[in-house]
Amino acid sequence: MTATVALLLGALTVGWLAPALLGRLDLTRIDPLLALTGWLLSTVGVVVAATAGIVLVLVPGHGGAPTVFSAVHGCWTAISHGTPPRTEELVGLLGGLLLVSLALRFAVIIVQGTRRQARTRTEYLSTLRVSARFDPRSPTVWWLDHDKPLAFSVAHRRGIIVATDGLARHLATAEVAAVLAHEYAHLRGRHHLLISWVDALSQALPVIPLFRRSPAAMRELVELTADVAAARECGSDILRSALAGVGRHSAPDDALAMARDAVSLRLARLTRTKSPSGRFRRGLSCGLAAVIATALPALTGVALVSAIALVACPFTGS
Repeated sequence: MTATVALLLGALTVGWLAPALLGRLDLTRIDPLLALTGWLLSTVGVVVAATAGIVLVLVPGHGGAPTVFSAVHGCWTAISHGTPPRTEELVGLLGGLLLVSLALRFAVIIVQGTRRQARTRTEYLSTLRVSARFDPRSPTVWWLDHDKPLAFSVAHRRGIIVATDGLARHLATAEVAAVLAHEYAHLRGRHHLLISWVDALSQALPVIPLFRRSPAAMRELVELTADVAAARECGSDILRSALAGVGRHSAPDDALAMARDAVSLRLARLTRTKSPSGRFRRGLSCGLAAVIATALPALTGVALVSAIALVACPFTGS
């Protein structure tokens, strides 16, 4: 049971405290991909640690699936004979029910959200097919005859970028290229899928602060990450002027718009940070952050259980 307690305690602790720690990161200075990795894989680590802890409860002897059925059978036999089930069997049964119910809830939310987004996206794209025109040189981009400068990306097969003619009317050619580079970065990074993941977790377990605060943080971070990619391609100064010139108008809820989220923060970062970090250094730091964030719940649980054991030893005579 020690491993189970460590995993569940670590998952609970990281789920409550990680948002406060991650929220202190200075996003105008550090690489946003590093922060994005921390947020995303912290949620993965909490889910994995909590699931592993419950599974260990279900298989206390580590003997595989038969012990799960043994726990259920033991509980049923004890109850049917009018006697209380053993603690291990009862905890195993309750843990199994909790794990299954949470998995089903998450699956239902994912399916419902996917269907709703697909339905909304189909209706929106049907309208766009009538009113938009395609660029033969870049079939991913759909152009709308609208004077306001606006751009956003939509997850549909390989992805679609919707841009208005107002971009070319109000922005320089290099600035238009920077706007499109930003939206291409969203599609390459599969940012829409990441948002869907954290949205589903937030709806499934809103009581956990890490899950509840992840959607807003991830929307901010994917915009900053796309800015880094666009700045690497077009230059920070050009991207900053493009961001300042793009209209902050409405876009579909499941779209990622160029100038809807964290605009002030992004402008401050583009003003302060001129050159993105090198790819090797970036990959190394993000890889290290991924390992730490994923393993943090387990490491935290081991540290807490060890500390509790050290404190309790003098009182137990060990």
